Amino acid sequence: MSTLAVVEEILRETAVPMSVREIVERAGARLPSKSKTPDTVVARDLSMDIKKKGEGSLFVRTSPGRYTLRSLATGTQTQPGDQSSVSAQPMSALATRKPAAAASPVRPAGRPDTAEGGGYAS
Repeated sequence: MSTLAVVEEILRETAVPMSVREIVERAGARLPSKSKTPDTVVARDLSMDIKKKGEGSLFVRTSPGRYTLRSLATGTQTQPGDQSSVSAQPMSALATRKPAAAASPVRPAGRPDTAEGGGYAS
C-alpha cells in the first residue's frame, strides 16, 4: 500500500483536517516507508500529489501543514480511486498564507556596508 493510500485511509476514518504529525502518529506501522523522518515523507508526497494533479488530487491543504480529503472539504463523496465525481473548489477559497517577509533588509545601492563590519578581515 502506498503512502498516499494510507494517508487517504486515515483522513477518511477521521473525516477532519489533520497535521502531518497526526497522520503519521495514526498511521504508525501502516506507512510503507521505513524512513527515520516519516513526517517529511508524508508531507512531501502530499505536496507533490497536490502540485502535480491540482484540483484532480484527492487531497487538499486546508492550512499550512494541515490536510484533508478534497471530498470532505467540498462536501462531496467519492469512492477510492474515483476522480470523476470530485467537485473542484478553487484554491482561493481555502485558507491562504501571507508571503514571508524579505530575508534581509534592502540596502540602498552604492552605499558600502561598513556599519555592520561587512568588509574583509586582513
